[in-house]
Amino acid sequence: MRRREFSKALLTCSLAPCAGLAQNFESSVLSVDDLPELVGDISLYLGRGEGGLYENVLRAISDRNPKLTLNIRRGPTAALANAIVAERGAGIRRADVFWAVDAGAIGLVVDQGIAEPLPSELVKQLRPNYRYRDWLPVSGRIRTLPFNTNAVGIEQIPQSIMSVPEQGLKLGWAPEYASFQSFITAMRFLEGNEATSEWLLKVNSLAKRYAGELGVVMGVERGEVDVGFANHYYTLRLKAGKPNARLGLAFTRGDSGCLVNASGVLALTSDKTVFDFIRYLFTREVQSYLSSEAFEIPLIDGVALPPGVPPLDSISPPAIDLTQLSDLRPTLDLMRELRVL
Repeated sequence: MRRREFSKALLTCSLAPCAGLAQNFESSVLSVDDLPELVGDISLYLGRGEGGLYENVLRAISDRNPKLTLNIRRGPTAALANAIVAERGAGIRRADVFWAVDAGAIGLVVDQGIAEPLPSELVKQLRPNYRYRDWLPVSGRIRTLPFNTNAVGIEQIPQSIMSVPEQGLKLGWAPEYASFQSFITAMRFLEGNEATSEWLLKVNSLAKRYAGELGVVMGVERGEVDVGFANHYYTLRLKAGKPNARLGLAFTRGDSGCLVNASGVLALTSDKTVFDFIRYLFTREVQSYLSSEAFEIPLIDGVALPPGVPPLDSISPPAIDLTQLSDLRPTLDLMRELRVL
């Protein structure tokens, strides 16, 4: 759905489901019609990413609320998180809301104790495994193993991420990519530094390097490599534009290879308008748009998953506090020490 179409849909939605949006919902999922009008000024720090789709959401919210002035500062998510921490250290608050594309950046701010506790009714919207007191996961992304269906069968791909380098497969990766580094941070917590180092060294000796994870998935589809490491939505987006793409998705079980990371939002003030703005991100309309257009995972019940994604309870992601992913510095130090970066 294009930005203008989505903005028009958000303007005209009633309690009935909007045309073009996911129809699988429960009555507990809020509609934009259930929310009060937003009035006043909000300063939002927005991490870059998702091909402008988050910008479409913000434009639609602004169009629906003409008395709202939304001042947006855009930049790399990690840089904005560091700016928020530095500003608060100087006794300044320039941001009211932080919407980050990675939970690690959210964790960096939360660890400083400067995020405001969120109303319980907001927190309770999330699935139980994704409820946090000081921030909310807006949408999820799963670590996956995209594979070329002409080259390998899914039965050749192990269900343990640690076993992947042992299978004689041609691998593709993008170690400079932020989500990959969060995945390695999770691996450090779950497997330990020694096992993570051994894994990185093995993959580094085998894998073809790409600039980003879309490049990894495209390389898999072209047959340059058999299997890659990438977030799920790159495969789904490519297949949406090329239905006959030679791509499948494999999932490991219970380890960092199927980590469900998330974009997230937090408040830096307890202003009611700020909380109401955050509520918009969890409405049926916005969550359905992120699912159907960005292929991201709704973490509230009652919104359809993107086509091609199995139910989360069938994937067995690891039990990990996503805010731990803010412990990125040791990961980068390790990858540099091993000459992966």
